[in-house]
Amino acid sequence: MTTPSITFSAKRIITASALALSMLSFNALATSPAHPSGLNQNMITSTAFDSTNYLAEKKTEMFPAPSEGMEQHILTLQPLDNESDYMVEIQIGKTQLVDCNKHGLSGELTEHAVKGWGYNYYQVDSINPGPSTMMACFDKAKTEAFLSIPGSLKVNYDSRLPKVFYLPQGSELRYRIWCVDSQFNVSKVN
Repeated sequence: MTTPSITFSAKRIITASALALSMLSFNALATSPAHPSGLNQNMITSTAFDSTNYLAEKKTEMFPAPSEGMEQHILTLQPLDNESDYMVEIQIGKTQLVDCNKHGLSGELTEHAVKGWGYNYYQVDSINPGPSTMMACFDKAKTEAFLSIPGSLKVNYDSRLPKVFYLPQGSELRYRIWCVDSQFNVSKVN
């Protein structure tokens, strides 16, 4: 008879601990802010092309077409009144099945300029398996997880020109918006 109450008590403690942990970690999450108009709108529109379905659009016709085995990702940013208060964070990688070990990918993001235009675009030539821990994962099922190449890119929010990326086919480009919601403080000598 005492076992069910002990089990029930243990479940309460575990549930309370999980709830407390989730409340503490929630504040650390970065989220894309709502559109300044107050409407729930996407601030970025993304399109992707490969060498077989490439379609040159007026706003991106100066950028090279994707070569065989590559994809072109175009991020179009909506105009804002205060674009200097926003940044766009980019992560590049793949979603893969992983075991209990920590996995990574290797790849290098390089910045290029369109000759004659001066517009910048970004390119990753290859994404390969990277470092991994080697713990024994006894009978643990593999789970799907996003693995990124080292580092992330943060660019100023500028809606005048789309952000263009060339990535190997099968890779993913993830993005989110950062927003400043505080004023600058001043450090002075008294």
